[in-house]
Amino acid sequence: MKTKITTIALTLMVSFFMNTTSMAAGVYEKIVEYKDGNNTYEGFLAMPKAATGGASKTHSVPGILVVHNWMGITDETKSKTRALAGLGYAAFAVDVYGKGVRPKNADEAGKLATQYRGGDRTEFRKRLNLGLNELAKTSGVNAKKLGAVGYCFGGTAVIELARSGAEVLGVASFHGGLDSPEPALGKNIKGKVIAFHGADDPFVQAKDLAAFEDEMRTNKIDWQLVKFGNAVHSFTEKAAGNDNSKGAAYNEKADERSWVMMKDFFKTIF
Repeated sequence: MKTKITTIALTLMVSFFMNTTSMAAGVYEKIVEYKDGNNTYEGFLAMPKAATGGASKTHSVPGILVVHNWMGITDETKSKTRALAGLGYAAFAVDVYGKGVRPKNADEAGKLATQYRGGDRTEFRKRLNLGLNELAKTSGVNAKKLGAVGYCFGGTAVIELARSGAEVLGVASFHGGLDSPEPALGKNIKGKVIAFHGADDPFVQAKDLAAFEDEMRTNKIDWQLVKFGNAVHSFTEKAAGNDNSKGAAYNEKADERSWVMMKDFFKTIF
């Protein structure tokens, strides 16, 4: 009996190793440097190897822009980007802040993020579209099938991207700032919108949430707002800890459920 159990355990371990190796072997990734005038940016690309250029190219795949949280492109951002590549998409993490501009703490992050999401968001939209264009021209990407996902700062960003009139079929916002500073821009949204929101998020005011909903309705957008009970801000980020009283905390159920819903969302629009 002991020998049988050991054999089964070894079989499972080998199977796990082979599957993990296969997944890693099937994803191509690289740092991508791109420019706009004197500004240089450093994004991160991950996509199925089968869709890359050269002799190995067999097909093109939909592209998904990934927008980081207020800390910039971090290991967590890259992890989300790789996960999307594992689903069969070309995922590109846009660098909103610029090469080498990475906040060291929440204080610095707050100041940086406010530069883009506060007041006039023209530069914000411009930098998002730079990243989208970089993704669209990547070999192996189907430029007619583009979408975007974003977290916190990035959750606000993907809706701004849609408001800019970008050619995206859909955007998914995770615990973003769901406000509506310029409701008229809603008329520019060409794709579908899904927003995942912590029902107990203290950082999104009720009046802003209502304004967001009104903007979507007024402009007849195909939209969804999904609220997760017992979840606060940053519910997909393990680094946020699990103390809801701080206003930002990880929530395993909300994280897993929102990811499943996002997968279904993109499968449907693509």
